[in-house]
Amino acid sequence: MITIQPFEDQDTNHIVSLILNIQQNEFQVPITINEQQDLLNIPTFYQQKKGNFWVAKFNDEVVGTIALIDCGDNIGTIRKMFVKKEFRGKEHGIAQRLLNTLEESARINTIKSLYLGTLERLQAAIRFYERNGFTLIQKQNLPTVFPLMPVDTHFFEKEI
Repeated sequence: MITIQPFEDQDTNHIVSLILNIQQNEFQVPITINEQQDLLNIPTFYQQKKGNFWVAKFNDEVVGTIALIDCGDNIGTIRKMFVKKEFRGKEHGIAQRLLNTLEESARINTIKSLYLGTLERLQAAIRFYERNGFTLIQKQNLPTVFPLMPVDTHFFEKEI
């Protein structure tokens, strides 16, 4: 059974392993844990103000993640949306459940606009965001409070 729950400290190593494996081995994104110190300090970085970090688990195995950064001004940024390869697709619906959880939390907390950045090579992720009502925007149209990641090439927004 798949469960979605907020981050707990004991999940840190599993989250880091899942994300780095997907980034480095599956998609050859040249990024290391040293460039993602947020993953080693999730409560301080993500679980602040209206933000949070959620984990999808199959039994006790971490199989997916998503995070919401509260940028202020009723603006949220989606980060760390990852699902283990074997658990992707409509059969499990994990990505959809993670996004739904994040969007519901944003609505409850009066966040009006969501933004995210991703890479061009992540075409399945781009199609997923577009199916979920996100619109491609130019980098220069991002709000000034958006926390840019150097590797991102495509940016999306959604009013909720």
